[in-house]
Amino acid sequence: MASLLSVGQKIRGRISTYSIVQELHRAADQGAVYLGANENGAKCIVKSIRGHWRLENEASVLRKYQAMSPLFRPLEDEILDPVDPPSIVLKYLDSDLRAESNRQRLSRPDIKKVAKSVLEALRILHQDGMVHTDIKLDNIFVNLGQKNGDSERFTAIQLGDCGGVVSKDSKFASEPGHLIGASFTRSPEAQLGLPWGTATDIWSFGNAILTLLYGGGFHLFNPANEGYKPEDELFELVVLSRMHRYFGPFPESFQEIADDNAAGIVDFIHSMGPPTKPFARVTRREIPPADRDFILKIMKLDYRDRPTTEQLLEDEWFSESSEDTREPLSSAQQDRSTFKEKVVE
Repeated sequence: MASLLSVGQKIRGRISTYSIVQELHRAADQGAVYLGANENGAKCIVKSIRGHWRLENEASVLRKYQAMSPLFRPLEDEILDPVDPPSIVLKYLDSDLRAESNRQRLSRPDIKKVAKSVLEALRILHQDGMVHTDIKLDNIFVNLGQKNGDSERFTAIQLGDCGGVVSKDSKFASEPGHLIGASFTRSPEAQLGLPWGTATDIWSFGNAILTLLYGGGFHLFNPANEGYKPEDELFELVVLSRMHRYFGPFPESFQEIADDNAAGIVDFIHSMGPPTKPFARVTRREIPPADRDFILKIMKLDYRDRPTTEQLLEDEWFSESSEDTREPLSSAQQDRSTFKEKVVE
């Protein structure tokens, strides 16, 4: 395995010198994320990627947008030595929303706070014609409250992993076949290899909020709920079939944007029968009615039917305060490793 950075190594940036404290994540042998510390001992995140445009792109995106809003996890420094692997320094936050949702399901007010923060960050990108492409709970970072007398669960919410941010007019968006994000968090059009735009972020945003509402690590579109593994040949087809199952059928209008391959896949999914567990009939014990209605506005299989960030931020859902009717999670449900598929009645 090619050498990247190592624990204990000193690296020098434009602003400070840093020590590598711990390797947090490694992607094959070409990229890794580390916990670091600057000369004063303050924590930071060091991200290294060799041979890929995403690292420089993330730095470039953050240079532009972090000055516009505190809702993006900021770039703090760029590493000069060593030159290889290319590395940047990002702000350290306590946790991410996947970890926090798995640890304890979020309250409705906390979910709305998260939703508003993410939408406001996306509005800045979308107004500039840019698409994040990888909205998911792992990429929404938080600082934790309730530790210094704070009453709020999260004192900061920031959108991160901006390496995949591209223009909606770029070849990645306009040419078929450029996959983005994770298979069960990306939009139907992206899953089918069709051109995509800012509306792909709206689907992934709704997907993330839905996962927070369920809690316990449950993900409605994850084929693992049916025993499939990512390497299985049918994995991505099952993702699409689950989209159909809960938010389908694909409308006739979808044929206007589908190429022959996508149209064939959609026809095959429709041949399996009508949606068997429509989300519109989810019980109030699983999802409060106001939250269900908000999700239904977002999760449209034809991207042209989805609302914009501006429309969502003006939605009455943010000001209503109806009862949280969700049943408490059992200990098994709160453990995401044993959480099985919920039954939508």
